[in-house]
Amino acid sequence: MKCSLVLTVGSCLAMTLFLFSCKDAGDKKIPVEILDDHMLNRNVLKSPLASEVHEVYVPIYSDIYNQTRDSRTLLTATLSIRNTSIRDSLFVDKIDYYNTEGDLVRKYIDKPIYLRPMETIDYVIEQQDTSGGSGANFIIHWYAKKQLNPLFQAVMVGGLGAQAFSFTTEGVELP
Repeated sequence: MKCSLVLTVGSCLAMTLFLFSCKDAGDKKIPVEILDDHMLNRNVLKSPLASEVHEVYVPIYSDIYNQTRDSRTLLTATLSIRNTSIRDSLFVDKIDYYNTEGDLVRKYIDKPIYLRPMETIDYVIEQQDTSGGSGANFIIHWYAKKQLNPLFQAVMVGGLGAQAFSFTTEGVELP
């Protein structure tokens, strides 16, 4: 009796796996191309009116003080720009990195780009890059055809000895 029950359960399991593994003959697999921020080639032809552009300030900590003002811990910082819309593109025409003194360190884009719905792009300030300092920041200009609520965040990661830590900052829209 036990043997026939095991065979019946095993047969049912095998049949279920077989049925769920079958594919429809018309089911075609579409290849997905993965792009990173260095491969984005999405130049925008039309510039927006100045009144349509939003300006966001994102604080970045490329280093923080550790115990005294003279002792610093270097951090890796990632700027994350996230299009939260499921239907509309987000356009970005400026991503500039400034240091603690307010000097422009580098421009990340020369021409406007766009992010598809639900897409995210990241820019990394590497741990050994001390050009920004403890008061570094990004200024980002963005616009959209419809009202959007994109996210502009930074994630900082570092360590002291065997202890690792991370924290985030949020972008603030400027008037």
